[in-house]
Amino acid sequence: MIILTDCDGVLLSWVHSFEWWMKRKGFKKSPKVSYKVSEVYDISDDKADVLVRHFNESAAIGFLPPLGDAIKYVRKLHEEHGAVFHCITSLGTEPYAQRLREENLKRVFGETVFERIECLDCGADKTEALKRYEDSEFIWVEDKPENAEVGAKLGLKSFLLNQPYNKYYNVNDNVTRVKNWKDLYEWIC
Repeated sequence: MIILTDCDGVLLSWVHSFEWWMKRKGFKKSPKVSYKVSEVYDISDDKADVLVRHFNESAAIGFLPPLGDAIKYVRKLHEEHGAVFHCITSLGTEPYAQRLREENLKRVFGETVFERIECLDCGADKTEALKRYEDSEFIWVEDKPENAEVGAKLGLKSFLLNQPYNKYYNVNDNVTRVKNWKDLYEWIC
C-alpha cells in the first residue's frame, strides 16, 4: 500500500516551529487564525513569502517535531500493514534544506517509511506532482484544502487533516476530513 502525504501540518509541526522562529526574529502574532502567514503576523504577502522561504532554508527545517499522533500511526501503518509513504512537500528548491527535510523525516519516522520524498518549490501547486498517481485511488493526506481537492479531482482518496487554519473548509463528497492520524488509521484499516 502506498500512502501519499504532505509534510508540514500533516507529518511535522511546521507551524509550531515557525512561530518560535518568528518570535525570535521579533515578530508578534495576531489573534487571527489563518493559513496565510501574512494574516497571522499582519505583514505584507511579499514579506511573508520571504520569511517563509528563509525559514524553510534555515537549519530549523531539519528539526521539526512530529505532528500530534503522526509518529505512532505512520509507523503502525508501515510496520504492521506494509504501507510505504511518498511525501510531496512544498518546501523549496534549496538542496541543503531538502536534505535536512529528508533526514528529519527519517529520524522521526524511521529509515524505511518513506519510499519517496519530493520537494517542490516553496508554496508550489501540487497538481503536477500528483498527476503521476492519477486514478490510482491511493490515499492522499493534506492540510491545505486546495491541495486535498486537487488530489480528489485526480482520482485519489483525499483526506484533509484537521488544523485550526482549515476549519473554515466545508468538505465535500470527494474529500474526507479526519481529526488526526488515529482517525485516518481507522478509515484505512
